Amino acid sequence: MPTANDLKELGIKQFMEQDYEEAAETFRKAIAAYEADGVADMAAEMKVNLGLALHSNGDSEAALEPMGDAYDTFSEIQDKHRLAQVLGNMARIYAKLDNSEQALTNYREASAMFQEVGDEENYGQTLLAIADLHMRSGNAMLAASVFEMGLEHIKHPTARQKMMKQLMKVRGRIEGRASDDSDKIIDGEAKE
Repeated sequence: MPTANDLKELGIKQFMEQDYEEAAETFRKAIAAYEADGVADMAAEMKVNLGLALHSNGDSEAALEPMGDAYDTFSEIQDKHRLAQVLGNMARIYAKLDNSEQALTNYREASAMFQEVGDEENYGQTLLAIADLHMRSGNAMLAASVFEMGLEHIKHPTARQKMMKQLMKVRGRIEGRASDDSDKIIDGEAKE
């Protein structure tokens, strides 16, 4: 009989192979196994994975229930990092369901927690997700501002993010403000 960890690994493998229906079933078994072993935090992690599998399989509404259960567990054990991850995942689902208000609320809570626990990368990625929601709602100026702030916290930006960062530096130069200490605009000329 497979252990809870074996089921977790199998579910992740199935998920990565995009076999979401099988992954969901495997994660359900992993939840039961972790609960039987008395390992509540890992059962909660598997509930998040179940939610992600359901969401990826097109059942976003159903995905929120196991994630909500995981949220409750991580709140109870005061694990802010995993709580922030759940909030971010739930926010993506709310955005997919066109509930931008709830998505923004969850993203904001997640970003504050990521910042509090010192997870700069996830803090930056969450800010980028907030910027995307602002852009979709037609608030381009706010989106650009939040996007720029998010990029400052991304250690390994994608090619698109690198290009956007460069464009924002150019915008800063045009506006007469320096984007970093090594490049100042003085009387129209770049000075070292």
